[in-house]
Amino acid sequence: MTGSKKKQRGPRKATAKHLENAALYYLQRFATSAENLRRVLTRKVDRSAHFHGTDPDEGRAQVEDTIRRFLRSGLLDDDAYARARVQSLHRRGNSARVIRGKLKQKGVDDDIIAAALDARGEDPELTAAVTLAKRRRLGPFATRKPSDETREKHLAALARAGFSYAVARRVVDGDDPV
Repeated sequence: MTGSKKKQRGPRKATAKHLENAALYYLQRFATSAENLRRVLTRKVDRSAHFHGTDPDEGRAQVEDTIRRFLRSGLLDDDAYARARVQSLHRRGNSARVIRGKLKQKGVDDDIIAAALDARGEDPELTAAVTLAKRRRLGPFATRKPSDETREKHLAALARAGFSYAVARRVVDGDDPV
C-alpha cells in the first residue's frame, strides 16, 4: 500500500480571538457551566503553550477575561444550567445524589445545586425512582411477578442508582407508585 503520510498539524495559537471563538463554538454545541468552560479553554491554552512556547499564564488570563465577559452578557449562566440539568436528569430517573455529583463534576457551586434541587417539586425522589423502575422494569413494572430473590435485586439496583432504602422499598413493593 502506497500512501503519503499527512503531516499532523499542531494546535492553533491561543489568542484572545481564538479563545473567544472556541468558547462560542463550544456553547453552541453544549450547555455548560462557567467552570467547565474554563477547563475546556485552559486545556486549549496548555496545548498551545506546549506546542508554540507561549506563556500559559497569559493565556489563562485571557480565559478568565472571556469567562467574565460571557457571564456579564448572559451567555454563561450557572443557575439556568443547573436548573435545566436537574430537570433533565430528574426526568431520566436519577436520584438527587447522582444529580448533585454530576453537577459538582461540572464545577457548579453547592448553593446553586441546592437551589436547583429544591425547585424540583413534591417528593422528587419517589417520582425519579418510579421513572427509573419503569425504564428498567423493576418492581411492579417487571414483566413477571418478582420473586423474593428478584425483589432483592430490584432493591439493590435502585440503591446503586442512589435512592434510599425507604424510597426503593416503596417503589419495588408498589405501595403507592406515583
